[in-house]
Amino acid sequence: MTASGAFQALPPKAPLAMPVQSLWQRPDPAPRPASSPRAIGARRLAVIGGTIGLTGAALWQMKLVLAANGLTPLAVFMLALFVALFAWIALSFISAIAGFISLLTGGGHRLDPGSDSPPIVGPTALLMPTYNESPARVMAGLQAIHESLSETGAAEIFDIFILSDTTDPSVWIEEEAAFLALRRRTGSPRIFYRRRKKNIARKSGNIADWVMRWGGAYPRFLILDADSVMRGETLLSLAAAMEAHPDAGIIQTLPLSVGGVTLFARVQQFAGRVYGPLIAHGIAWWHGAEENYWGHNAMIRTEAFAANGGLPELPGRKPFGGAIMSHDFVEAALLRRGGWAIHMMPALAGSYEESPPGLLDLAVRDRRWCQGNLQHAGVLPARGLHWVSRLHLLTGIGSYITAPLWLLFMLVGMLVAMQSRFVQPDYFPAGKALFPVWPIVDPVRAMWMFVGTMSLLLAPKLLGFIAVLARGEDRRGCGGTIRLLFGVLIETLISGLLAPVTMLTQTGDVISILSGRDSGWNAQRREAGQSPLGQIAVRYRSHTVLGLAMGGTAWLISPSLALWMSPVVLGLTLAIPLVALTNLRDRVLIRLGLLRIPEEIRPPTVLARAATLSRELADHTRPLAPLDRLAGDKVLLAAHRAMLPPPRKPWIDPPEVPLLTGRLKLAEAPSLPLAWASMTSEEQAACLADAGALDLIVARSETRGDAAAKVRLPVAAGA
Repeated sequence: MTASGAFQALPPKAPLAMPVQSLWQRPDPAPRPASSPRAIGARRLAVIGGTIGLTGAALWQMKLVLAANGLTPLAVFMLALFVALFAWIALSFISAIAGFISLLTGGGHRLDPGSDSPPIVGPTALLMPTYNESPARVMAGLQAIHESLSETGAAEIFDIFILSDTTDPSVWIEEEAAFLALRRRTGSPRIFYRRRKKNIARKSGNIADWVMRWGGAYPRFLILDADSVMRGETLLSLAAAMEAHPDAGIIQTLPLSVGGVTLFARVQQFAGRVYGPLIAHGIAWWHGAEENYWGHNAMIRTEAFAANGGLPELPGRKPFGGAIMSHDFVEAALLRRGGWAIHMMPALAGSYEESPPGLLDLAVRDRRWCQGNLQHAGVLPARGLHWVSRLHLLTGIGSYITAPLWLLFMLVGMLVAMQSRFVQPDYFPAGKALFPVWPIVDPVRAMWMFVGTMSLLLAPKLLGFIAVLARGEDRRGCGGTIRLLFGVLIETLISGLLAPVTMLTQTGDVISILSGRDSGWNAQRREAGQSPLGQIAVRYRSHTVLGLAMGGTAWLISPSLALWMSPVVLGLTLAIPLVALTNLRDRVLIRLGLLRIPEEIRPPTVLARAATLSRELADHTRPLAPLDRLAGDKVLLAAHRAMLPPPRKPWIDPPEVPLLTGRLKLAEAPSLPLAWASMTSEEQAACLADAGALDLIVARSETRGDAAAKVRLPVAAGA
């Protein structure tokens, strides 16, 4: 409430310019950030040089495996695929070794603010972008964060903004009610709410809108995801680190996955807890001040972001043109181009998120990420980017392109085996000769190549396991040495079986995107048990068919080939029961104490509080249609009116067709329930966002006698 008693959902505006950046105009060269670690060039030489050395040695051995007397065109193609895929494995292996050494030697604290760090100047904004998410879930996390900040005595220097891009009218009104309730429960006037009528440029546009309207009042801000929870001490450490390093544009944390109840989610969070710190320490060691950014749970300097983070639209049509979907990688690259450092604090604890409950839910999100990362091919040639920033973009592309490359590599391997099995060799390729040329394939060398490749692939898991053993508290939190070992074995088995399933799904995504199909932007499902068996069967039946076909073909070529391909064939053939099983709540392994993480045994206060609040709020939230909710709560109706966007300017703003058709239905329908039921969700949202249409709704409700309390309307058309 303001001094005059009027409801105020937002603070006074503090505009900040955020110009759109050009990808093709080279800016002035930026100096090397002062916070860049010493000898960073030597570190990168060790990692990149080691990767090249390993890949070169593997290429030579693979060449000897395929043909000692010359290479066929098919074998040359297979070698090219092998080089690309092995380099990917080698880079991960070398980076994991760096992370292992950093973990054991107590590294990762370079940016930690010391006792003599400068005081935190100015307020910090915590931004919660939300898009058709569960309001109870979102508000529970925000309240837990606010209470954690209050315990540190620093709640007054953090303002919370709920930035809604919600399009579902029912979720929108529930969001407003939950926002008002959150203010009442916390007693804090520093929690704000804003909903955009049009979610232009999706999440990146949502953040840019905040920067241009209120960014001038906040030296720094942090973006949360709908499932993010962070400790107050962690937020203070990030803000203090940014004060201590004036050249830092973004400081990224390592969010740990928590709260999983399905087998799939628990496997994911166990892997993240055991191997994640190793990976984070490794990349922080050699990325230095050219770190990447993952889009959330990171502190951002507002000045740097406003001056360099304005994203252009890519030329062309969707799926490659238009707004940049995976905006975080590009924002980090542009900020670094502008001279700002991008850092990782891998040893900073207290940053959490949730994993998708099942592989089907992950696949939906992955499809969107795949399109966003493939879009980066249009950003790679941008002028002035640091070479490590380009490597991040290339890595994002490679994380999806490698899926069809692996599938192609296996298919080509089968063709090579078929060639050697069924095609008659040419013993005299140069014409008449005294001695024939015998085709040679070295099976022993091939076996050792397979063992060596798998060793590099699995080595990060072993190093992560050893690193946890060396940290007593984490080891006990994972159930002790024996349970930790069995957890690693179970995770490796399940992940290995699901890997070919994910490979084929991502291959289909890449083909779909390259053929011009846009993924759109759907809300993520976060609750367990939402994927019925029939839906899983339809989604993964093609995986089963391909697995059976590959297994049968491999057996006809050679039983030894079928044995070599058995992990892939088994994973694909069992895709439907595997996905269904991992989608179920994990009760057996929980009782046995396996796949355990420390946050399950002793949940941090902020996590326990968020879980409790989420259950309580969900239990007390009644599913009501938006008109029922507004009609039954005069305070909410008045707040909704106060939060409406400015009215359309005639002859300046373009007409809104959904609003025009919605108002026409309101005026002509025999009753309000019929009018509302005949509207599309877009028309309902447009009418709820317009003061004139809202007045018409209220007037028609009041003509029914005790008004809207008697009105029971569906949530959306056709509901």
